[in-house]
Amino acid sequence: MINIQRMESQRHLKYVERLKVESEQLKFVGTIEEILSGLELECEAHVILNDNEVVGFFLLDLGFAKRYGFAESDCVGLRAFFIDHRHQGKRYGTKAIEQLRHHVKKYYPKTSSIYLTVNCKNPVARSCYLKAGFEDTAELYLGGAAGPQHIMRLMI
Repeated sequence: MINIQRMESQRHLKYVERLKVESEQLKFVGTIEEILSGLELECEAHVILNDNEVVGFFLLDLGFAKRYGFAESDCVGLRAFFIDHRHQGKRYGTKAIEQLRHHVKKYYPKTSSIYLTVNCKNPVARSCYLKAGFEDTAELYLGGAAGPQHIMRLMI
């Protein structure tokens, strides 16, 4: 069963450090080493578990609206979301995103929405977000390192 939790360094870090994406996905996500070394103060790490096994990872950016003018002031940003390459294609990503609204409501009760950007060259990820309830705002973010990105939002 898929569930999401806040990452606990002592409990989860050794498993998170083993997570990888397929080589063609690196330009969209990066490596877990890059993600962890570039953590900003307002970003909180979370893990995706299948039963008790860590199968994925993401960040919730509590300062997202300060960095991205398109976002509402009381939002959180979903960043660096990925499922380990060994567990892709099992609907774990979609199931985790479907739980995200409840998870954010529980831990960040003053949040009204979740924003993310997804690269225009990554239709699989965009489709996963749409299936899980995110809406495409029909705007593009042009500051992404790998090219233009769709701006997506999930109302809480």
